[in-house]
Amino acid sequence: MRPLQAEIIAELKVKPKINPEEEIRRSVEFLKDYLKKHPFLKTLVLGISGGQDSTLAGKLSQMAISELRQETGDDSYQFIAVRLPYGNQADEQDAMDAIEFMQADKVVRINIKPAADAMVASIEENDISVSDFNKGNIKARQRMIAQYGVAGATSGAVVGTDHAAEAITGFYTKFGDGGADVTPLWRLDKRQGRQMLEVLNAPKHLYEKTPTADLEEKRPALPDEVALGVTYQDIDNYLEGLEISEDAALKLEAWFNKTKHKRHLPITVYDEFWK
Repeated sequence: MRPLQAEIIAELKVKPKINPEEEIRRSVEFLKDYLKKHPFLKTLVLGISGGQDSTLAGKLSQMAISELRQETGDDSYQFIAVRLPYGNQADEQDAMDAIEFMQADKVVRINIKPAADAMVASIEENDISVSDFNKGNIKARQRMIAQYGVAGATSGAVVGTDHAAEAITGFYTKFGDGGADVTPLWRLDKRQGRQMLEVLNAPKHLYEKTPTADLEEKRPALPDEVALGVTYQDIDNYLEGLEISEDAALKLEAWFNKTKHKRHLPITVYDEFWK
Protein backbone atom coordinates (compact mmCIF):
# COMPACT_ATOMS: atom_id res chain seq x y z
CA MET A 1 0.00 0.00 0.00
CA ARG A 2 1.20 3.51 -0.79
CA PRO A 3 2.26 5.51 2.30
CA LEU A 4 -0.19 8.37 1.66
CA GLN A 5 -2.91 5.85 0.86
CA ALA A 6 -2.60 4.37 4.35
CA GLU A 7 -2.69 7.86 5.86
CA ILE A 8 -5.82 8.81 3.91
CA ILE A 9 -7.63 5.60 4.80
CA ALA A 10 -6.84 6.14 8.48
CA GLU A 11 -7.96 9.78 8.39
CA LEU A 12 -11.24 9.03 6.61
CA LYS A 13 -11.88 5.87 8.66
CA VAL A 14 -12.77 3.73 5.63
CA LYS A 15 -13.16 -0.01 6.17
CA PRO A 16 -11.97 -2.41 3.44
CA LYS A 17 -15.33 -4.14 3.68
CA ILE A 18 -18.54 -3.37 5.53
CA ASN A 19 -21.55 -5.19 6.86
CA PRO A 20 -24.28 -3.03 5.32
CA GLU A 21 -26.84 -3.88 8.01
CA GLU A 22 -24.41 -2.91 10.77
CA GLU A 23 -23.52 0.39 9.11
CA ILE A 24 -27.19 1.22 8.56
CA ARG A 25 -27.85 0.65 12.25
CA ARG A 26 -24.75 2.61 13.23
CA SER A 27 -25.84 5.67 11.25
CA VAL A 28 -29.43 5.52 12.51
CA GLU A 29 -28.34 5.23 16.14
CA PHE A 30 -25.87 8.09 15.63
CA LEU A 31 -28.65 10.38 14.40
CA LYS A 32 -30.96 9.33 17.24
CA ASP A 33 -28.27 9.85 19.87
CA TYR A 34 -27.46 13.30 18.52
CA LEU A 35 -31.06 14.45 18.75
CA LYS A 36 -31.58 12.92 22.20
CA LYS A 37 -28.44 14.66 23.46
CA HIS A 38 -29.85 17.97 22.23
CA PRO A 39 -33.51 17.98 23.34
CA PHE A 40 -34.15 21.37 21.75
CA LEU A 41 -33.73 19.69 18.34
CA LYS A 42 -36.81 17.97 16.92
CA THR A 43 -36.18 17.94 13.18
CA LEU A 44 -33.73 16.58 10.66
CA VAL A 45 -33.50 18.60 7.43
CA LEU A 46 -31.93 17.35 4.20
CA GLY A 47 -31.82 18.59 0.62
CA ILE A 48 -32.84 15.84 -1.81
CA SER A 49 -31.23 15.75 -5.24
CA GLY A 50 -32.38 12.34 -6.42
CA GLY A 51 -28.88 10.88 -6.36
CA GLN A 52 -27.38 8.06 -4.32
CA ASP A 53 -26.04 10.08 -1.40
CA SER A 54 -29.10 12.13 -0.50
CA THR A 55 -31.31 9.08 -1.05
CA LEU A 56 -29.30 7.12 1.51
CA ALA A 57 -28.94 9.96 4.00
CA GLY A 58 -32.65 10.71 3.70
CA LYS A 59 -33.68 7.12 4.30
CA LEU A 60 -31.42 6.88 7.36
CA SER A 61 -32.80 10.18 8.66
CA GLN A 62 -36.41 9.07 8.30
CA MET A 63 -35.61 5.76 9.99
CA ALA A 64 -34.03 7.60 12.92
CA ILE A 65 -36.98 9.98 13.27
CA SER A 66 -39.58 7.22 13.02
CA GLU A 67 -37.79 5.19 15.69
CA LEU A 68 -37.47 8.21 17.99
CA ARG A 69 -41.19 8.90 17.77
CA GLN A 70 -41.97 5.29 18.61
CA GLU A 71 -39.41 5.02 21.42
CA THR A 72 -40.16 8.34 23.11
CA GLY A 73 -43.82 8.89 22.32
CA ASP A 74 -42.88 12.39 21.16
CA ASP A 75 -44.69 13.04 17.90
CA SER A 76 -42.96 16.39 17.39
CA TYR A 77 -39.91 14.64 15.90
CA GLN A 78 -39.93 15.02 12.11
CA PHE A 79 -37.84 14.65 8.98
CA ILE A 80 -38.15 17.33 6.32
CA ALA A 81 -37.00 16.55 2.78
CA VAL A 82 -36.18 19.74 0.89
CA ARG A 83 -36.28 20.06 -2.87
CA LEU A 84 -33.92 22.82 -3.97
CA PRO A 85 -34.16 23.23 -7.76
CA TYR A 86 -32.52 26.01 -9.71
CA GLY A 87 -35.57 26.70 -11.83
CA ASN A 88 -36.61 23.45 -13.48
CA GLN A 89 -34.28 20.50 -13.12
CA ALA A 90 -34.01 17.48 -15.37
CA ASP A 91 -33.79 14.97 -12.51
CA GLU A 92 -36.96 16.14 -10.74
CA GLN A 93 -38.59 12.72 -11.06
CA ASP A 94 -35.58 11.00 -9.49
CA ALA A 95 -35.82 13.36 -6.53
CA MET A 96 -39.49 12.62 -6.07
CA ASP A 97 -38.82 8.88 -6.40
CA ALA A 98 -36.19 9.20 -3.66
CA ILE A 99 -38.63 11.04 -1.39
CA GLU A 100 -41.25 8.36 -2.01
CA PHE A 101 -38.71 5.66 -1.13
CA MET A 102 -37.67 7.30 2.14
CA GLN A 103 -41.31 8.15 3.03
CA ALA A 104 -40.37 11.62 4.22
CA ASP A 105 -42.63 13.14 6.88
CA LYS A 106 -42.75 16.47 5.10
CA VAL A 107 -41.57 17.79 1.73
CA VAL A 108 -40.89 21.44 0.97
CA ARG A 109 -39.79 22.96 -2.32
CA ILE A 110 -37.60 26.06 -2.46
CA ASN A 111 -36.56 27.43 -5.84
CA ILE A 112 -33.06 28.88 -5.34
CA LYS A 113 -32.90 30.53 -8.77
CA PRO A 114 -34.15 34.00 -7.75
CA ALA A 115 -31.79 34.22 -4.78
CA ALA A 116 -28.77 32.79 -6.62
CA ASP A 117 -29.29 35.04 -9.63
CA ALA A 118 -29.75 38.07 -7.38
CA MET A 119 -26.48 37.32 -5.59
CA VAL A 120 -24.62 36.99 -8.88
CA ALA A 121 -26.12 40.25 -10.12
CA SER A 122 -25.23 42.05 -6.88
CA ILE A 123 -21.61 40.88 -7.13
CA GLU A 124 -21.32 41.83 -10.78
CA GLU A 125 -22.62 45.34 -10.04
CA ASN A 126 -19.16 45.89 -8.55
CA ASP A 127 -17.38 45.14 -11.84
CA ILE A 128 -16.53 41.65 -10.63
CA SER A 129 -17.16 38.88 -13.14
CA VAL A 130 -18.74 35.69 -11.77
CA SER A 131 -17.65 32.64 -13.75
CA ASP A 132 -19.97 29.74 -14.50
CA PHE A 133 -18.00 27.59 -12.05
CA ASN A 134 -18.22 30.25 -9.34
CA LYS A 135 -21.95 30.61 -9.94
CA GLY A 136 -22.27 26.87 -9.45
CA ASN A 137 -20.76 27.22 -5.98
CA ILE A 138 -23.12 30.11 -5.25
CA LYS A 139 -26.01 27.80 -6.10
CA ALA A 140 -24.68 25.15 -3.72
CA ARG A 141 -24.29 27.69 -0.93
CA GLN A 142 -27.75 29.08 -1.58
CA ARG A 143 -29.14 25.58 -1.15
CA MET A 144 -27.45 25.33 2.22
CA ILE A 145 -28.81 28.74 3.26
CA ALA A 146 -32.29 27.43 2.45
CA GLN A 147 -31.78 24.26 4.47
CA TYR A 148 -30.56 26.19 7.49
CA GLY A 149 -33.51 28.53 7.07
CA VAL A 150 -35.86 25.55 7.29
CA ALA A 151 -33.90 24.08 10.20
CA GLY A 152 -33.94 27.38 12.07
CA ALA A 153 -37.71 27.58 11.76
CA THR A 154 -38.33 23.98 12.86
CA SER A 155 -35.84 23.37 15.70
CA GLY A 156 -33.81 21.34 13.27
CA ALA A 157 -30.36 20.07 12.41
CA VAL A 158 -29.11 19.93 8.84
CA VAL A 159 -27.99 16.52 7.58
CA GLY A 160 -25.01 16.41 5.24
CA THR A 161 -24.22 13.80 2.60
CA ASP A 162 -20.42 13.93 2.83
CA HIS A 163 -18.72 10.56 2.46
CA ALA A 164 -15.19 9.29 1.97
CA ALA A 165 -15.25 9.20 -1.84
CA GLU A 166 -16.12 12.90 -1.83
CA ALA A 167 -13.84 13.77 1.07
CA ILE A 168 -10.68 12.39 -0.54
CA THR A 169 -11.22 14.58 -3.60
CA GLY A 170 -12.87 17.54 -1.88
CA PHE A 171 -15.62 17.21 -4.47
CA TYR A 172 -18.15 19.41 -2.77
CA THR A 173 -18.64 23.12 -2.19
CA LYS A 174 -17.10 24.44 1.00
CA PHE A 175 -19.90 25.84 3.15
CA GLY A 176 -22.31 24.68 0.47
CA ASP A 177 -23.15 20.98 0.37
CA GLY A 178 -20.08 20.59 2.62
CA GLY A 179 -21.84 22.54 5.37
CA ALA A 180 -23.99 20.54 7.78
CA ASP A 181 -24.56 19.64 11.43
CA VAL A 182 -24.40 15.86 11.16
CA THR A 183 -22.91 13.63 8.47
CA PRO A 184 -24.17 10.04 8.85
CA LEU A 185 -22.40 8.78 5.70
CA TRP A 186 -18.94 9.94 6.72
CA ARG A 187 -16.57 6.93 6.64
CA LEU A 188 -18.26 5.23 3.67
CA ASP A 189 -17.11 5.11 0.06
CA LYS A 190 -19.48 5.17 -2.90
CA ARG A 191 -19.60 1.40 -3.26
CA GLN A 192 -20.45 0.91 0.40
CA GLY A 193 -23.28 3.44 0.25
CA ARG A 194 -24.69 1.56 -2.71
CA GLN A 195 -24.53 -1.70 -0.73
CA MET A 196 -26.56 -0.11 2.05
CA LEU A 197 -29.19 1.13 -0.40
CA GLU A 198 -29.45 -2.36 -1.87
CA VAL A 199 -30.15 -3.76 1.60
CA LEU A 200 -32.75 -1.03 2.12
CA ASN A 201 -34.44 -2.01 -1.18
CA ALA A 202 -34.00 1.39 -2.80
CA PRO A 203 -35.04 1.79 -6.45
CA LYS A 204 -32.03 0.78 -8.53
CA HIS A 205 -32.18 3.78 -10.85
CA LEU A 206 -31.40 6.08 -7.90
CA TYR A 207 -28.07 4.49 -7.06
CA GLU A 208 -27.11 3.29 -10.53
CA LYS A 209 -27.47 6.72 -12.17
CA THR A 210 -24.33 8.59 -13.21
CA PRO A 211 -23.27 10.86 -10.33
CA THR A 212 -23.19 14.56 -11.21
CA ALA A 213 -23.12 17.79 -9.22
CA ASP A 214 -24.98 19.53 -12.08
CA LEU A 215 -23.95 23.04 -10.98
CA GLU A 216 -22.41 24.42 -14.17
CA GLU A 217 -24.68 25.85 -16.87
CA LYS A 218 -22.09 25.60 -19.63
CA ARG A 219 -21.49 21.95 -18.79
CA PRO A 220 -24.89 20.67 -17.56
CA ALA A 221 -25.01 17.24 -15.91
CA LEU A 222 -21.24 16.93 -16.13
CA PRO A 223 -20.39 13.50 -14.65
CA ASP A 224 -18.32 13.60 -11.47
CA GLU A 225 -15.84 11.15 -12.95
CA VAL A 226 -15.21 13.47 -15.91
CA ALA A 227 -14.71 16.48 -13.63
CA LEU A 228 -12.33 14.55 -11.37
CA GLY A 229 -10.45 12.66 -14.07
CA VAL A 230 -10.76 9.42 -12.09
CA THR A 231 -13.50 6.81 -11.71
CA TYR A 232 -15.42 6.03 -8.53
CA GLN A 233 -14.26 2.45 -8.91
CA ASP A 234 -10.66 3.63 -8.62
CA ILE A 235 -11.57 5.93 -5.73
CA ASP A 236 -13.32 3.14 -3.83
CA ASN A 237 -10.53 0.66 -4.53
CA TYR A 238 -7.95 3.14 -3.29
CA LEU A 239 -9.94 3.84 -0.11
CA GLU A 240 -10.35 0.13 0.54
CA GLY A 241 -6.59 -0.41 0.38
CA LEU A 242 -6.46 -1.99 -3.06
CA GLU A 243 -4.01 -1.23 -5.85
CA ILE A 244 -5.00 1.09 -8.67
CA SER A 245 -3.01 2.52 -11.56
CA GLU A 246 -0.20 4.93 -10.76
CA ASP A 247 -1.88 7.65 -12.78
CA ALA A 248 -5.19 7.32 -10.90
CA ALA A 249 -3.41 7.19 -7.53
CA LEU A 250 -1.44 10.34 -8.26
CA LYS A 251 -4.60 12.18 -9.31
CA LEU A 252 -6.39 11.16 -6.12
CA GLU A 253 -3.48 12.16 -3.92
CA ALA A 254 -3.22 15.51 -5.70
CA TRP A 255 -6.93 16.13 -5.06
CA PHE A 256 -6.51 15.11 -1.43
CA ASN A 257 -3.63 17.51 -0.83
CA LYS A 258 -5.29 20.36 -2.73
CA THR A 259 -8.54 20.16 -0.79
CA LYS A 260 -7.35 19.63 2.78
CA HIS A 261 -8.94 22.91 3.84
CA LYS A 262 -12.39 21.53 3.11
CA ARG A 263 -12.24 18.56 5.47
CA HIS A 264 -13.27 20.23 8.69
CA LEU A 265 -16.17 21.09 10.99
CA PRO A 266 -19.12 18.67 10.48
CA ILE A 267 -19.75 16.31 13.41
CA THR A 268 -19.25 12.64 12.61
CA VAL A 269 -19.84 9.35 14.40
CA TYR A 270 -16.22 9.53 15.61
CA ASP A 271 -16.40 12.92 17.33
CA GLU A 272 -16.76 12.85 21.11
CA PHE A 273 -16.80 16.45 22.29
CA TRP A 274 -20.56 16.90 21.89
CA LYS A 275 -21.51 13.93 24.06
